Amino acid sequence: MDRPSSDDREDRQAAGEPVSDSPEAVARRALGRALRELIEALPSTGVDEGALKAATETVHQLAARVGSATRPRPAGEFLSGMGDFLDRGPITGQANPIAPPFRMWPDWEARVARGEGRFGAAYEGGPGIAHGGFVAAALDELLGMATIFSGGPGMTGELTVRYRRPTPLHTDLTLEGRLDGQRGRRLELSGELRAGDELIAEATGLFIAVGDAKFAELDEQRRNESS
Repeated sequence: MDRPSSDDREDRQAAGEPVSDSPEAVARRALGRALRELIEALPSTGVDEGALKAATETVHQLAARVGSATRPRPAGEFLSGMGDFLDRGPITGQANPIAPPFRMWPDWEARVARGEGRFGAAYEGGPGIAHGGFVAAALDELLGMATIFSGGPGMTGELTVRYRRPTPLHTDLTLEGRLDGQRGRRLELSGELRAGDELIAEATGLFIAVGDAKFAELDEQRRNESS
């Protein structure tokens, strides 16, 4: 499968960057960054009870203000590429405060999916190391992106992760994933997570090709439920 003919939107998606530069999208990302700072600081903060109660009230007020209006999610976002998933996704979402976030993109020339990022204190499991569930989630996201080399999207059927080393916090990490084989709708994928040259974790996955029709069905169901 060759890379589709591209425009600026597709080029940005292919680089792992959100596609919208609207003032609202930029502001959502800025708020996402600010909330990540809060999430990062909260577990280890030493401020007193009064400061915590005041902050809690401020956050409640902020949640009410931000939640007072909703916007429809873009129709067919998955059918035209990653769409605003690069803003809202739980691993890559720049506007999602629970995302690290990682940057992931397809390398069409090498036919692999690549990623980069780091885990902060909010993702700590053992002392100074990332919780294995978050490591698995990042690898799952990477392999899911690599399904596009089959000709369309796929969804996780099985994921096996082997942890070679503890994943350090606050350390630049890279990921690489690939499509190893395809038998009908069954897609076989593999990938690795590294810190520098050191192999940290590796994954194999069986994904199921679902095609645009299924994604369109799920998209329509989502929109009906949120209306």
